[in-house]
Amino acid sequence: MKKFTIYLVTIMMIPLLIVIQQAAAKEWSEAQVLKEKIGDTIELAESSIMLPISMTDRNGRIFAEEYVEWRQPLSLESIPDFVQQLFLVSEDQGFFEHKGYDVAAIVRAFAVNARNDDMSQGGSTITQQVVRMRFLTTEKTYERKFKELLYAAELEKQSTKDDILEMYLNEMFFGNQVYGIGAAATYYFNRPLDELNPAEMAFIAAIPNNPSRYDPLRHFDKTKKRQELLLSVLSINGVITEQEAEMWKQEKITLDVKSKANEFNMYSSYVLAELEELIGHTEGFNASIEGAATPSERQTQINALKKRTAEVIAGGIRIETALDTRKQKHDEASLSSLLRSKNLQAGAAVIDNSTKEIVSIYGGKGFRKGDFNRAYQAVRQPGSAIKPLLVYAPYLESGPYNERTPIDSSNICIGSYCPTNIGGHSYGMATVKEAFRHSHNTAAVRLFRKVGIKEAFAHLNVFRFKNITDEDFTYPAALGGFHRGVTPLELASAYSSFVDGMYSTPHAIKAVKDREGNTLYEWKNEPVKAWSATTVSTIQNLMEDVVLNGTGRGIRYTTTYTGAKTGTTDRYKDLWVAGMNDRYTTAVWIGYDKPASIQHLSNQKIHLRAFNELLFIPE
Repeated sequence: MKKFTIYLVTIMMIPLLIVIQQAAAKEWSEAQVLKEKIGDTIELAESSIMLPISMTDRNGRIFAEEYVEWRQPLSLESIPDFVQQLFLVSEDQGFFEHKGYDVAAIVRAFAVNARNDDMSQGGSTITQQVVRMRFLTTEKTYERKFKELLYAAELEKQSTKDDILEMYLNEMFFGNQVYGIGAAATYYFNRPLDELNPAEMAFIAAIPNNPSRYDPLRHFDKTKKRQELLLSVLSINGVITEQEAEMWKQEKITLDVKSKANEFNMYSSYVLAELEELIGHTEGFNASIEGAATPSERQTQINALKKRTAEVIAGGIRIETALDTRKQKHDEASLSSLLRSKNLQAGAAVIDNSTKEIVSIYGGKGFRKGDFNRAYQAVRQPGSAIKPLLVYAPYLESGPYNERTPIDSSNICIGSYCPTNIGGHSYGMATVKEAFRHSHNTAAVRLFRKVGIKEAFAHLNVFRFKNITDEDFTYPAALGGFHRGVTPLELASAYSSFVDGMYSTPHAIKAVKDREGNTLYEWKNEPVKAWSATTVSTIQNLMEDVVLNGTGRGIRYTTTYTGAKTGTTDRYKDLWVAGMNDRYTTAVWIGYDKPASIQHLSNQKIHLRAFNELLFIPE
């Protein structure tokens, strides 16, 4: 009697399903409320998926990846037919015939569930599974099940069968935060899907049925057993021969689990910051931010840029960079070993002279992902390291002057401003070369006044220092006395103009590409002339003399040219060295995050030793 009652209820359910579908269709045509809700849900589901981003070094090797879920979506055309059949035959043989759900399958499932008094039997089509993955919950209630049918019918109207199958194959959960068949291939076998053999394809296809039970990292034997079942199902349904099924069952399965690339966080953190800058430059956000009439308007544009950057990242991108991994590894290790004093920190950047690209970034001792990156975020007064850019090069540009030109290095007062030289020394007449060699402050202020404050600062415009403003247009600026200052990366970038007189902002990013390899963004800055050839030659000679005879003695001379300028701020709170050799241009800052005197370290020439390491050329 009980069995007869179950069958009777099952038969009665068929017209009930039809009535529900008709009622839903009437509601859609009259109010459109549910349809709009479904449409909104689809849109939200698509935008919420965050695809991985990767960064490659100058040789194309991936060194960093950012993702919460490992995804590598594939087009249906690029998914082997064998893989498609694995799921069509085992999950939904009537997929291309039904309209989103299979009534017969639902009846069978209902009968089984009624007999067992539970909801263990699914009876879901591939379309219903897509709906469940993207738009609904996975709770096992009849209310959710009926809603699933309505969504499935609507999805079939909005999408083609191929689109639905592609969604399904790309969004199935394969355990271990892996989604989609393409991602499963690269995660479990470290190879693209089309490079797997049929045995391996069937092995990963076994996982989604129950990702916990068939997790190959914990239950390899169970996964292997289900793989063999799937191969048997294909054989029974004529997709493969019995001999092929038996052969592939015997294939040895060897996992090669992907490890997340997470190297060189100092460099990758800067790359993400530069990505925002690149998007802002390309899509006009930067111009809008600079041209904002009010702080509120400016903040609105900044928020819009951050939102756009998040959208680009979520779409899955590959960022090709100029990172020299050997150089980065050397610089990180050598600078960190120098910073032995507690809480002592440093920031540095290294630029390749031939390409004007950033090949190395030093963000600070003990740096971790997300930390304050001193290479581009530490804004400090540069001291005398600014003199070549703000004083001497503008002076040389202003007339027929050279390193032998005499200048007055005696004491000077301009109003109440009376600069002093290092150690309180007083000098008389000197040449440009002598004043530069020993960093005479009095001479620098005289040259600065001769050029003119506005004219001298005009030469800095091309370098676009972010924290130098009109309030810095004072005489102390000649000695690096800014209200805020510059970053190591900004200073190194500006010094790169002394390589050949031309300037284009150095970048870490070479190109940003989508998953198909199409270029989305790349810098298109054209070099502009910053200095005349005569000025460049003279500045190079002056910096070389500093290394050989001046404040830079202790810097190794290992190539045909090495030149530098040192900088020290009031009470030795900041130590700087900026300069170049034949291969690299660099700038390094050393100090405490909370400024305090490090005169004893200056006496030990720690900044010169750091500079030596940054100019090291790896073999």
